[in-house]
Amino acid sequence: MDVHNAFLHGDLAEEVYMQLPPGFSTTSSSKVCRLRKSLYGLRQAPRNWFAKLAGALKSFGFDQSYADYSLFTFASHDISIRVLVYVDDLIIAGNNTTAISAFKAYLSRCFHMKDLGVLKYFLGIEISRGPTGMFLSQRKHTLDILAETGLLGAKPTRYPIDQNHRLALDDGPMYSDPVRYRRLIGRLIYLTITRPELCYSVHVLAQFM
Repeated sequence: MDVHNAFLHGDLAEEVYMQLPPGFSTTSSSKVCRLRKSLYGLRQAPRNWFAKLAGALKSFGFDQSYADYSLFTFASHDISIRVLVYVDDLIIAGNNTTAISAFKAYLSRCFHMKDLGVLKYFLGIEISRGPTGMFLSQRKHTLDILAETGLLGAKPTRYPIDQNHRLALDDGPMYSDPVRYRRLIGRLIYLTITRPELCYSVHVLAQFM
């Protein structure tokens, strides 16, 4: 599910003032606006929105995970529901469709929500279903990495790197802008979510951050 204008739902606990918006005419140039509600662009906006959402989930009966604060669990008798939050997107999973429908209706009463249907794609991870269960893939994320590095035409190999392989020393100049390498390592680390066999190779490359 997706929340429309999520940050506008947050409640401000501090006194926050802003300059008058363009086109607002006033006789005094020293006047400012005091915000009653959260706005996009405020540093407090993400925290206030998450606090508002967490409060709504806890009111329904969810418990917040201490291992991952974005994970909420609900258990009552034989009903189990899990909610994973990423900013304004929510993944809802459970073992009772009636309970999930009631929970969705509750969320729609609390916030302006949009039901995006069955989960297919989330944060670069593709989800497909079959008779044996669910399959997670990062195919698009992998192709984006290959395209960015210019290796779409490279030949595949069964083993990315031999164990205990020592990379050759290079006496050349340092990169003037190491951001691209750091970005590549970060994307490779994210790829190991569904490709754990790459962990060793990525670990070797990450030593040169």
